[in-house]
Amino acid sequence: MSALAAEALLDQPDLQPAEVVELEQLLAPTLRTSGSLVLCQAEAVTLLEAVASSVAGPGNRVLNVVTGPYGSLFGGWLRRTGAEVLDLVVGHQGLSETSFREALLGMDTAALTQAEAATGANLDLVGLLGVAREVGVLTVVDAVAAIGAEPIAVDDWGIDVAVIGGQKALAGPAGVSAAAVSERAWRRIENNPAAPRSSTLSLLDWADGWLRTDHSRIPGTPSVLETRALLAALRRVQAEGVDAVERRHRQARAATVAAVRALGMHPWAAQGRRAAVCTTVALPDPVPVGLPGVLQPGALLAPGDGPLAGELFRVNHFGRAADLDAVLGGVDRLAGALGVPANSDAARQAATQAWEETG
Repeated sequence: MSALAAEALLDQPDLQPAEVVELEQLLAPTLRTSGSLVLCQAEAVTLLEAVASSVAGPGNRVLNVVTGPYGSLFGGWLRRTGAEVLDLVVGHQGLSETSFREALLGMDTAALTQAEAATGANLDLVGLLGVAREVGVLTVVDAVAAIGAEPIAVDDWGIDVAVIGGQKALAGPAGVSAAAVSERAWRRIENNPAAPRSSTLSLLDWADGWLRTDHSRIPGTPSVLETRALLAALRRVQAEGVDAVERRHRQARAATVAAVRALGMHPWAAQGRRAAVCTTVALPDPVPVGLPGVLQPGALLAPGDGPLAGELFRVNHFGRAADLDAVLGGVDRLAGALGVPANSDAARQAATQAWEETG
């Protein structure tokens, strides 16, 4: 970053209430909700912890569907409240509605992740939420990685709490997050004596300080740069159209899967359960000498996380990387790392065809 560009980050004018109102107006259609929205001046993992601390407490029984490391973290936060928690660990093959219904017996809350960035796996969220509605449990959805890549319809699907971040498919900042909260969820939180109050983890503080006010003053000390960056990202999403942004991510997934197969490798997540935010690829055996060198955390081509590091690598085609040229550039680097640069043209052709055929 140049000194001039860095200087522009300083001496920012105060964040104005009208900017927060606009942020809400842009988030609502992205989440497809007409309900209330909570803004958190921190990365989404903080808001997820706040939600867990707010909706659960002694006497609650929660089914926590674990599709990756964030689901495990969420279960720990739930247990800290005194709630009884059942972790339902789901592999990359997904979760059937029948198994979900059986696991929900006696539960009052269900927590799920829509798209898992660490595993590249997805759930049939529409079907599972339909089961949750029939059973009558309160639902919490971690849509941090999914928002902008996967369709989400908070109101139509009956989601009680949906947490999102800007740093993945929205191509925005990581330092501010948001959640859609239903009236049923607010009743649960308000009636929960264990829910944080006067705390950085309090959803009720935002309700009292902003949602139930005339919106003339932003509560607390807002993150000016991060909030404006999220606002800019959402304006860009609005200009392109959220449906078009989601379509780009589906095209990137299809193109990546086609290229991976053309290079003789195999997607790790099961067909129909692959997230649009990234494609996980099973590591070849033996691992080509050149492959580890092109895998960089946070890059288009990235290593697996934690225990998955020895099983897979990731193609992170989210945000601005949900782009055909970006995917094709990754194909070239991958073919070279695998020691098969001659196969790059065939892989590029397969990727381009899949991109064009995907709606």
